[in-house]
Amino acid sequence: MRIEHVALYVKDLEAAREFFVTYLEGEANGGYHNPRTGFRSYFIRFGDGARLELMNKPDMTDLEKPLARTGYAHLAFSVGSLARVDELTERLRVAGYLVLSGPRTTGDGYYESCILAFEGNQIEITV
Repeated sequence: MRIEHVALYVKDLEAAREFFVTYLEGEANGGYHNPRTGFRSYFIRFGDGARLELMNKPDMTDLEKPLARTGYAHLAFSVGSLARVDELTERLRVAGYLVLSGPRTTGDGYYESCILAFEGNQIEITV
């Protein structure tokens, strides 16, 4: 068994798609739109076959996202090397994203950083 995809509702569908394509080498499909309900989505495919569905629909509630909360915590992306973790973290910082932690080696041995990305969602970058 494997996870087929993970889905994430977002306010700004185009900005979220652009984030994953620009910074995390995702490839977006052409998108889907249901004109009856207003639902829109993109599937983003990553190099190893993992997929992320970004979704939007009218009149969504956008609740506050405190950093320490139950439920979704972060999406982690392996970039292959310590140098790439450092480079991507700096690229995101320069682009205006808040670096919450790292790059650093954690107590459980991961070399990682954590970014506060679009709409308060956390993205972990690791080897």
